[in-house]
Amino acid sequence: MTDTLSRWRNGLAKTSKSTFGRVASLLGATEITEETWDDLEALLIQADLGIATATDIIETLQRHTRDLGLLRSDELKIALRAELRSRLDEEQEFVLAESAPSVILLVGVNGSGKTTTVAKLGARFISQGKKILFGAADTFRAAAVEQLQVWGQRLSIDVIAGQPESDPGAVAYTTVQAGIARSADVILIDTAGRLHTRFNLMQELEKVERVVGKALSGAPHAVWLVMDTTTGQNALQQARAFKESVSVTGVILTKLDSSARGGMVFAIRHELDLPILFAGLGEKTEDLEIFNPDAFIDGILAEF
Repeated sequence: MTDTLSRWRNGLAKTSKSTFGRVASLLGATEITEETWDDLEALLIQADLGIATATDIIETLQRHTRDLGLLRSDELKIALRAELRSRLDEEQEFVLAESAPSVILLVGVNGSGKTTTVAKLGARFISQGKKILFGAADTFRAAAVEQLQVWGQRLSIDVIAGQPESDPGAVAYTTVQAGIARSADVILIDTAGRLHTRFNLMQELEKVERVVGKALSGAPHAVWLVMDTTTGQNALQQARAFKESVSVTGVILTKLDSSARGGMVFAIRHELDLPILFAGLGEKTEDLEIFNPDAFIDGILAEF
């Protein structure tokens, strides 16, 4: 457990020092005033919680201070920690299908880290003794197919790929059929990165989801949105578009260790109502961690 907390603290050091560290400095042993509330709300917004989430937290804390009779900022600091923790889900583990392969689609914008995340997930499932199959449905970017094939060789995982610029839906369909034939436990399909503003590409993603369902009833069993935390609030608009197009069931955060914008986790939960499933805390395959809410809070509030 100590190693886990250390990894989270190290991975969230930038978020803790550059954003929540200022919150800690604000909430000293002074009297709570209107200025305290204004400054705290501004800092929460700057910490990438977003205006809607920050405002909701401030209003909740103001009710708490009235109900509990809190007068000092250091008491408010304790209440803020509790409020932030209450906004996160408990740790979640994906439950595999019992009688057929579990099909998981990875979606997201260009450069979010989908392909590398597919590899990290593959390594995680292999460590659990599962048989994995990769589907390279990012047919428009040859480098993505090659990258996934390299990862497949390293991890001894077969990769189903089509011709360059071939129909990604066809690759996804073939991947699921191959997974069934090979008795795979988990099928991970890497889809093309796309800008959320490109309507035709989002329609294509919808088609991939439909085609997978035709290949195996009930599939996909999960659609995981890969979000680059270095983009902060910009990622929220992207996420809304993906959620409207496909049945997103959870979020994977990448590059959390190189970002000071870990506060966006709260905005994702408040504004998108999606669970955070995994977080990338480094470049190695073992650095993809199941999202641990207690370790996350401990990490971002290390300056408290």
